[in-house]
Amino acid sequence: MPIHYKCRHCETEIGQLPLDSIDEQFLQKNNITPEEQDLYIVHGVEGDYTVQCICEECQSSLQKFPNYYALKKWIQ
Repeated sequence: MPIHYKCRHCETEIGQLPLDSIDEQFLQKNNITPEEQDLYIVHGVEGDYTVQCICEECQSSLQKFPNYYALKKWIQ
């Protein structure tokens, strides 16, 4: 199953990696805490993973309007 990368704001799919699973050593090497895993990595029902990240357009908007950081979902 691939690992999908999806913008957590606009839900645009950014890309995917053709990996079968997320390797525990990868998570430890990159200092991803269990709390961050719960926030940013979603386990799908088919065994796939989705990493919640941010696309370039949303990053640009957040830089222009920093008050958006306070909102959980700012794109309707």
